[in-house]
Amino acid sequence: MRFSALPNPRAFIKAPTYTRRVFLTFLLIYLFLFLCARYKSHRDPTSAFFQPKKGYLTAYSDIRFNQAQDFIEQVNNQTNSHAAWRSSDRPNLCVGVATVARKGARYFKSAVGSILEGLSEAERADLHLILFVAHTDPTQHPAYREPWLREVADEVLLYDPSTVNITRIHELESDEHKLYAREKALFDYTYLLKACHAVNAPYIVMLEDDVLAIDGWYHRTQSAIADTERQMKAKTESKWLYLRLFYTEQFLGWNSEEWPSYLFFSLLIDIVLLSALLTLKSRYPHHLPPDTIFLATALCTPLLIGLFFAAGRVTMLPIPAGVHEMPKFGCCSQAFVFPRSRIPDLIQLYESKKVGYVDMLTEEYADAHGEIRWALTPSIVQHMGRKSSKNFDMNQPKLSGGVTELWNFAFETNEPDLLRVEHEGILHS
Repeated sequence: MRFSALPNPRAFIKAPTYTRRVFLTFLLIYLFLFLCARYKSHRDPTSAFFQPKKGYLTAYSDIRFNQAQDFIEQVNNQTNSHAAWRSSDRPNLCVGVATVARKGARYFKSAVGSILEGLSEAERADLHLILFVAHTDPTQHPAYREPWLREVADEVLLYDPSTVNITRIHELESDEHKLYAREKALFDYTYLLKACHAVNAPYIVMLEDDVLAIDGWYHRTQSAIADTERQMKAKTESKWLYLRLFYTEQFLGWNSEEWPSYLFFSLLIDIVLLSALLTLKSRYPHHLPPDTIFLATALCTPLLIGLFFAAGRVTMLPIPAGVHEMPKFGCCSQAFVFPRSRIPDLIQLYESKKVGYVDMLTEEYADAHGEIRWALTPSIVQHMGRKSSKNFDMNQPKLSGGVTELWNFAFETNEPDLLRVEHEGILHS
């Protein structure tokens, strides 16, 4: 049996009616799948159909922002009785948030509000909240003079002149040093880690001051920690480095270093299909013309494979909900859970480096020591900071070059009513 060269348009017109019908049917199905992929993938930054104007639209974060702001305003107006709730003597979590004033933007208040809004008294008692105003002159931060700061925090942390070099920190607050803030930001992170370590809570949650946490973040975090510990026992491993509560999907696409495996499986699919069609041809020689086989393997299958990749990895191969290992492509340092037992290792790392970005240093350390890193899907934290505490302008997302917008696209699909029902169900279970 011989196959002719790729048919030209005139040859196709003269092709058997059966082959033309197959091709036209395929075109209709392919068009439908193309439209479905285009609709489904508009929030997937790994997709060719990604639409930044829609993908970066705030949906749930707008709702959560308003809930958080209302909570803080009620505290300021002394109409929120929950503000009097405090940590117990033996909390399970220490939650630390370091904040620096930003020009033209305020995220800290909504970040803290989102941490506390919706918590039950028992949940609030199980976390120790440390809010660190990272200024040598704390009055430079607008929140420092506002009543809510001390009303909601278990501890408002400031620099202790007896333990830190205030002169050096003051130098690092200059505009020149603030450009990248690699030294001061690392110092502040370490300082806050030490304060949380002293609380003696078994787990420490480190959040940046420009995030929003979902309604129910606490019970999902506790569940994720328990799941992490169960998986560690199943692996017969004794220690893990962190649990990530935020990541961006931008780095989870079709990675260029994996192209050999993509090519292999693409060819395998085409070969398996060709083998199947040739087998059918041998059994039913009058029902499957050679042109149809050629069309299916040389045109239809490659087009479908191309559409699969164009739809994006996040769309076609989404990470299942729950806790999973993420040793690569996790970004960034917006929300980490650390076991208290690992804090001395991290403090030693950061103090030895003195300069650098927390996420990069942590990943380098983890890679060098074979550390186990976990992530929670879906993300329960969103990064809202488009005005950096550094001198970067992040008003507009930059998808290529410059500063990349750190955004979890799935976060915006949360349904507030469903989250509230889930949270209330946990509280009453």
